Amino acid sequence: MQNPLLRLYPQPGEKCAIEGLYLDHQVQKLGSAESPFVYANFLSSLDGRIALKDTSQNKTFIPKHLTTAADFRLFSELHAQADCLVTHGGYLRSLAEGRLGNILQVRDRDLAEWRRNNNLSAQPAVIIASASLNFPMHNSLAEHGQTVYIATGRNADPGRIHYWQDLGYSILISGDDRMVHGAPLIHELHGLGYKSIYLIAGPQMLDTVIREKQLSRLYLTSTHQLIGGTDFHTLLTGSVLGPEGNLRLMTMYYDPYSPPGSGQFFMQFGLERSGNY
Repeated sequence: MQNPLLRLYPQPGEKCAIEGLYLDHQVQKLGSAESPFVYANFLSSLDGRIALKDTSQNKTFIPKHLTTAADFRLFSELHAQADCLVTHGGYLRSLAEGRLGNILQVRDRDLAEWRRNNNLSAQPAVIIASASLNFPMHNSLAEHGQTVYIATGRNADPGRIHYWQDLGYSILISGDDRMVHGAPLIHELHGLGYKSIYLIAGPQMLDTVIREKQLSRLYLTSTHQLIGGTDFHTLLTGSVLGPEGNLRLMTMYYDPYSPPGSGQFFMQFGLERSGNY
């Protein structure tokens, strides 16, 4: 059992268990056939680092001291409520190289049971966004019988499109260039009947869904650490945002126990345009 959290907002002062905290949000019920619910989750240091770059090897990695068991539990609870996950080709490459762990399946026994009890499929579908279409497919997707779609832009390499189609994968054209864009991607997933869409695809995907007004909710874990470094990734990748970047705090919890020697906030933000408060 994890140490309890302290609720800071709203109605501060109550101690709360980590287990079940995000399951209680019932995300899987917030989308509809008319309007899917699109949510993202990020882990960041106080100075905005979500990952560091090893420029000598052109590799990206998440510092181990940034991650905690409590954060991963809440990530997994959001995962368990999804009809589909949106990831990207870079993650599949990192997974194949052993630089990142496998987060494509619901693996905790209690969360798998929770999905069954809430009439969800055994595992969420997986959408892989990629401009290059150059990545290895991970064996675990077939082993767990997951539905897989590959999203790319209209100007992607036709040879790579045919390569994946010949292997039996459906291609979702979700942008006018080679890149995947938020609005056409969510439109395609809406057409496939997905109502709860969990973005685990990194800052580029977050950037496009926010700019194109597709995001319903942002979950953010902020560890009380300063990491520094000159080569890093942060939450967004593009130019300065306007009003579409305005968020409103919905809940905030304090974990004083981890990471060791610091602590962390678990926050939930809604977007005014979506009405999801």
